[in-house]
Amino acid sequence: MPTVGIVMGSATDLDVMRAAAEALDEFGISREVRVISAHRAPADAARYAEEAAGRGLQVIIAGAGGAAHLPGVLAASTSLPVIGVPVPIKVLDGLDSLLSIVQMPAGIPVATVSHRRRPQRRPAGRAPPGGVGPGAAGADGRLPGQPGREEPGRRCQAQAEFG
Repeated sequence: MPTVGIVMGSATDLDVMRAAAEALDEFGISREVRVISAHRAPADAARYAEEAAGRGLQVIIAGAGGAAHLPGVLAASTSLPVIGVPVPIKVLDGLDSLLSIVQMPAGIPVATVSHRRRPQRRPAGRAPPGGVGPGAAGADGRLPGQPGREEPGRRCQAQAEFG
């Protein structure tokens, strides 16, 4: 049973969303991939989000270009965390998508990742291993496996190891 849903508005977005799928595969995290347009099939997008938790999903990663409505449409129909991935189009290199995703209205939270065409999109796939989802945080408010305060120099070491 998949625990992460990867959704994109168009099959052409797969080039961008593949990095999240590959990262989840590296961690052995089950996932599903769907193409659902918030514009051409809004009822399908809402239904997908409404039924996601009942199917065992714990987080949704949604890629969208241009006006980037898909992450917000999904977030409005579920209590699951939604991570928006800006998909670059020819104009503005994804900045338009990023701005759309980060300006969701209060009560419809959507996290986001980098909008550049680089490996920074990998964090969208790397979020779930710590135990993302309702009730995942422990008594101290941290997710399982999430470290406490960083030791001086540790961040530089991690950046050198993982880019």
